Amino acid sequence: MVLTLIGCVNYSLSLGYGLTFLLGGVWVISAAQALRTVRGVRVGPPVPESAPALAGQPLSFRVPLGREGHSAAPGGALRLRVRARQGEQTHTLSVAALASHPDGGLTLTLLDPRRGALNLEGWRLSGLDPLGLWSADLPLTAETGPGELRLWVAPAPEAQAPAPPTLFAAGHAETGRRAAGQDDLAGLRPYQAGDAPRLVSWRHAARTGALLTREYDAPAGQAPALDWAATTGLQGPEARLSRLCAWVLAARAQGDAFSFSLPGTALAAAAGEAQVAAALGALAAFGTPPAVPAPPPARRSLFSPTSRETLPAGPLRFSLLALAVALLPGVLRQPVWLTALLAAGLGYAALRAGQNQGAAPRGTRRLPALPAAALALVAVLGALGLNAAYGTLLGQDAGTALLGLLIVLKAAETHTRRDARLLSLLGLFLTSTHFFHDQGPLTALHALLATAALLAALGGWTLEDGEDHAADDAPAPTTGLRRAGQLMLLAAPLAALLFALFPRPDGPLWQLPIQQGAQTGLADSISAGEFSNLAQSREVAFRADFTGTVPAPEERYWRGPVYELYDGLRWTQLRAFFNPTPVQVFGPTRSYSVTLEPSGKPWLLALDVPVTQPRGTYFTSAFQAAAYPPPTRRTRYTFTQQAARLGLNEDERRLNLNLQLPPGQNPRAVALAQEWRSLAPAQRVQAGLDVFRSGFSYSLTPPTLPEQNRIDAFLYSSRVGFCEHFASAFTFLMRAAGVPARIVGGYQGGEINPDGGYLTVRQQDAHAWAEVWLAGQGWVRVDPTAVVAPARIRADLGTALTQPQATAARPPGTLARALLRVDALQNSWNTWVAGYDGTQQRTLLARLGVQGVGSAPYLLALAALAGLALLPGLLLARRAARPRDPLARSLHDLGARLGLPQHPGETPTAYAARAGAQFPGLAAELRAVAAEYNRLRYGRAGADPAGVRALRARVRQVRRPR
Repeated sequence: MVLTLIGCVNYSLSLGYGLTFLLGGVWVISAAQALRTVRGVRVGPPVPESAPALAGQPLSFRVPLGREGHSAAPGGALRLRVRARQGEQTHTLSVAALASHPDGGLTLTLLDPRRGALNLEGWRLSGLDPLGLWSADLPLTAETGPGELRLWVAPAPEAQAPAPPTLFAAGHAETGRRAAGQDDLAGLRPYQAGDAPRLVSWRHAARTGALLTREYDAPAGQAPALDWAATTGLQGPEARLSRLCAWVLAARAQGDAFSFSLPGTALAAAAGEAQVAAALGALAAFGTPPAVPAPPPARRSLFSPTSRETLPAGPLRFSLLALAVALLPGVLRQPVWLTALLAAGLGYAALRAGQNQGAAPRGTRRLPALPAAALALVAVLGALGLNAAYGTLLGQDAGTALLGLLIVLKAAETHTRRDARLLSLLGLFLTSTHFFHDQGPLTALHALLATAALLAALGGWTLEDGEDHAADDAPAPTTGLRRAGQLMLLAAPLAALLFALFPRPDGPLWQLPIQQGAQTGLADSISAGEFSNLAQSREVAFRADFTGTVPAPEERYWRGPVYELYDGLRWTQLRAFFNPTPVQVFGPTRSYSVTLEPSGKPWLLALDVPVTQPRGTYFTSAFQAAAYPPPTRRTRYTFTQQAARLGLNEDERRLNLNLQLPPGQNPRAVALAQEWRSLAPAQRVQAGLDVFRSGFSYSLTPPTLPEQNRIDAFLYSSRVGFCEHFASAFTFLMRAAGVPARIVGGYQGGEINPDGGYLTVRQQDAHAWAEVWLAGQGWVRVDPTAVVAPARIRADLGTALTQPQATAARPPGTLARALLRVDALQNSWNTWVAGYDGTQQRTLLARLGVQGVGSAPYLLALAALAGLALLPGLLLARRAARPRDPLARSLHDLGARLGLPQHPGETPTAYAARAGAQFPGLAAELRAVAAEYNRLRYGRAGADPAGVRALRARVRQVRRPR
């Protein structure tokens, strides 16, 4: 999220902001849901269900669970993950979904305990959110003290252990000898601390005041002597402990008394569970338990694959499918061979998924694992191919294509759960890179679908495959997608808030070259045919929104590059520096905003002449609006336009430059123009326009002109051309007549969208016209194309080609109107979503009465609105805490209304009695509710819908006494 946010700030990726904030909202909502899962949950000390605890044998515990303020089964599923730390390793014991447990407990099983003290304080129950992205820890607690969370594990008993040696001990066989026992009173002895009170002679104590303890004996017999010295023939202390453990368990099974001795521990001969527990405890605590040997490090080689973990096939294939969805837009712009390579890599990973889970079916050949060297070779060859295709690896096209290739290679060598989770994170990052190429509604829709799939895949690696089937009937992928969609929907309000109010800088953090693909647009130089090629493209160049009335068609000249140098073939821009001359403005102002599509060019398109300079832009000495660095994304600029006179005091050097012509070129045109030198400059302009008033045709496919004397060939031979032909010939004539002149490129016209009230200017509206400099007037626009084909200026290109003298465009047809509606939606999207920037944000804050980003009102408003944005998620989580079963939900609601929750395992009748004792005035009603519940739950008729509704209505009538 931090990485993508930095990229969005630097490259002004508005949709990237939205995706980042959506993930941030999911992050917050899932954390809140995980915390709510464990809120109020009480975890009691684990109770072993089997005794004794032996090393190497499964050990089951019962963990009591309760919930303060809720019933034991708080609606839906309480997902808990149990972790135990042993040494330096953390083991996940199990993942359980608790839906409805009447006893309010959880059974955990430790599969392979080690000898020694099992410290349960290291165990944690972690509550999970619906996707398992967050966990909130619940430590196990003891009610009496820390010792309750420690359990001793005895050594594993030796198999087929020999019989132990014997000694004389208490028994039933009469041998004439006596030994300690419980049969007959043997005498009194002074009281010792720890003696049982029942053995104290209280009559003697009352008479003498001294405490004496009674001793008993029994006839002595044979009993096992479990002595450490009897195991000297075994190697190692663990083997000796195992034999002693086997002897203790054998004596326990026979019910015999036995004596027991270890270095530092001696137990007299006795029988019973206390004797067995003491002996096993001494065995468990003896010495230092052996450490678990660490597995030898795997020998890794670049030429031999390694497999460290067996991954379940279902989650892995779903992760690969989600990754394929994230890669999908690249198919439209990357080389075909790369698409085939990516598909092969994902297919290979999908086929190999789950092969290690069992034997392959008969007749099926296992796919070999690729060594790291092979994957590295594919990466190098792919990089070389992309460098050959794009000429670099640093541009947006080559860079994103290379990223996709590397991610697929990572998928092909995925062999751990960490790798599988990483695929989802890489897929999310890859999804954000598509915004470099497009930020339209379809790209946004794809980003939502890919994000949902990747989040669901990520959750599949935290929640065990299929563990939710107890609570959900849907398959795991469908369940994951549904939960991811719910989380994204809950996160949407917070994402929208941050999208609107998060600070947006006006400039990038740093500059890096971003390679642009071939895009349609105005060129740095023009010659015959340049603009006619653009006229065949209906791609949108820009859209313009006007605050007032839209200017008339003949006023819609969108100024772009200015071409002042001519070599006989091409007109190019002037790179020399001249001091800008002042602009004399007059008349009313007109405000409008231009949403410019990316072209990779620095110039901005504006009506003659802007009187305000948007932030990050400048005006050249040729009165051309430009931006540096050139905008590489869809950009919105706001201009204020006013009628003006340009260059009244133009530099003489520039005027002389705009009189220059290549020597020896076009003698007939030069001779014609020199005839006008005796006329006033304005009359020379009219004479030049009169040349085009008859005999010329407007066409997209004019004949090819020769490289030498092409102006003469056009004026006296072909007489068919497009706007650049007419502008070039007219400018040549003016210069030859002694009038400074140049060509201005840009766009003319635009289509008014009736649904949005804005102008759509397309590439086919590209146009070239001339400017002449007249004393007292400055640079004056002259368009010879308007003389040949007035419809080009007053109507549109299509009308100009068929009816050059028309004065209005033909009304749009049904299909054209439908396309205009779609374009209106696209324009709204560009304005308020894809083109939302710092300027619009400041305008929004001003309307809200907030001074600016970072101010105290801004921070207070952001905090308050963020709380409101999170409210739907919290309310839904609260609602989800209610049981799904309608009858259980009625009892849950009853406990909530009374503020007296039902205890774990408490029956409705018992709960009604307890609640009635606390609220005597409600006792009769509570008994009736319990009886109705029992009838619906356990009666032969079952829970009919009418009865359930009646029970709910009855519960709603219960009011807690004040």
